[in-house]
Amino acid sequence: MTRQYAIDAALAHFDDPEGFFEDLKARVAVPTESQNAARLPDCYAYLEEEMRDAFEALGYACRVYDNPYDGCGPILLATRWEGDGLPTVLGYGHGDTVLGQEGQWKDNLDPWRLTKVGDKVYGRGTADNKAQHSTHLAALRAVLDARGNLGFNHKFIIETGEENGSKGLKDLVAREKEAFAADVYFASDGPRFDVAKPNLTLGNRGAFNFDLIVDLRDGGHHSGNWGGLLANPGIILASALATVIDVNGRILVPALLPPPISNSVRALLADVTRETSKGGPAIDDDWGEPGLTRAEKVYAWNTFEILAMKTGNPDNPVHAVPPKAVAHCQLRFVVGTDWQNIVPNLQAHLDAAGFGMVKVQPSTGGNAAFFHAARTDPDHPWAKWMRAAVERTTGENCRMVPNSGGSICNDVFQDVLGIPFVWLPLSYTGCSQHAPNEHILWSLTREGMELVTGIYWDLGDPETAYRLERNAA
Repeated sequence: MTRQYAIDAALAHFDDPEGFFEDLKARVAVPTESQNAARLPDCYAYLEEEMRDAFEALGYACRVYDNPYDGCGPILLATRWEGDGLPTVLGYGHGDTVLGQEGQWKDNLDPWRLTKVGDKVYGRGTADNKAQHSTHLAALRAVLDARGNLGFNHKFIIETGEENGSKGLKDLVAREKEAFAADVYFASDGPRFDVAKPNLTLGNRGAFNFDLIVDLRDGGHHSGNWGGLLANPGIILASALATVIDVNGRILVPALLPPPISNSVRALLADVTRETSKGGPAIDDDWGEPGLTRAEKVYAWNTFEILAMKTGNPDNPVHAVPPKAVAHCQLRFVVGTDWQNIVPNLQAHLDAAGFGMVKVQPSTGGNAAFFHAARTDPDHPWAKWMRAAVERTTGENCRMVPNSGGSICNDVFQDVLGIPFVWLPLSYTGCSQHAPNEHILWSLTREGMELVTGIYWDLGDPETAYRLERNAA
């Protein structure tokens, strides 16, 4: 059997009305909302009834671990061991989703029912991440059917708490390091930057959520009798924020900025264009750090965002000076940022600017989120091997970005396992992930099936296999 035979078999499964669509339909139907505590049994069901069966059918041994943190989603590790002398590849996907947001989808679509409309296939978790890890499963099956073996050892993590910040994953992997150990990492999540061409992503920006709080007194007071006498926390908070970020989105606090962009990162991004997708928002080119390209703003710089603000009762305002104002904020940051000191550095800035009444604290509960920034060196042999494998399928140059604009648990693989990681995104920026109308493009997912199958084939082909001795230097 040949590489092309395996790819054709994978595409045949994709095109079969009873094939990939039905697999994905069953997975989307499981409402794995990790931000909803009542859905924890569904997260277990996804791993035990969907993922375990799928991996065991391919000869993998599976174990479902309880999360080290009470109430957080379980984690599955599937392992197929073919030989002690072979490289071990680690894969990853997450079976959990954000909230379904029922009743907010167009044409009253059910988020837990897979629905195809033209080239778009709607459903919660399609793009993020059930279709992407389902593509890997189907590609692995095609390679095994064609060759009888993978030709490498393979482990695959499916977690169900990524949308809650992957709480517990790092602790579990550190505790069970031998079970999760691998040589290299390959997975798919997130969007391409250009829907027309595949790209590889070498890491992720970090994310840290924190709150700015002005809490001046108990209860509101009549704005006629007390206006002009009582400080308004909403006005104070808005003024404080204006010292952190300007009207064009430029961060004004040096301690929140990354180091200068390196020449190697600039070189990677030189031919990367970031356009909006069909139906997506228009890009505001005058927003953000001046002098940077669109790609540099997203993939090589930090961004400060106000995710939500509240003072008084916006849904039913009353004629009173409110007692409190809160801004829920986020810093997306690249490697090299002083993330450990975001809170004290920002507090010091506000104190020096005369806003000592504004308190900075890490977000808690459902607003909490933290991911480290992580990045594989573009000159690492694994990054080069992955690029060559994609190019064997496309026949064209495959572009790489230093990291995604978003955040995910790469620090687990970087800091705990010490392995290089490369992502092949199979979605696109207009997929509406985390929002109503989440979808995949069926044609793009089909192309992803071809690419992923080719990579898995090449990993086990003696002519193209990744050889660990290439890392000897």
